[in-house]
Amino acid sequence: MNVSRDFSNDGKQLVIAIKGKFDFSLVQEFRQAYSHIGDSQPTVIIDLRETDYLDSSALGMLLNMRKSLGSSVKGIQLINAKPDVRRILDISRFDKMFVIA
Repeated sequence: MNVSRDFSNDGKQLVIAIKGKFDFSLVQEFRQAYSHIGDSQPTVIIDLRETDYLDSSALGMLLNMRKSLGSSVKGIQLINAKPDVRRILDISRFDKMFVIA
């Protein structure tokens, strides 16, 4: 499994970790990871620590997630991006739509 999902004990954070290549092959897995978040309005954290690569379909999946979740979450953060992945996020101006830490 290349996508894992972990809720904090208090339900205030949902961490979705992507391992390996973040591309179209993960579309269903990624969508399932953020579905059914409940009513706790968590902060969604996308952990890219083990993400080696992402392509335009991954950028699209992140945008679709943002649109789908809307006001049902406090915010969305992209964290621990490797330099190559961070460069793609920067070029795509994702810092205007997401908190990137």
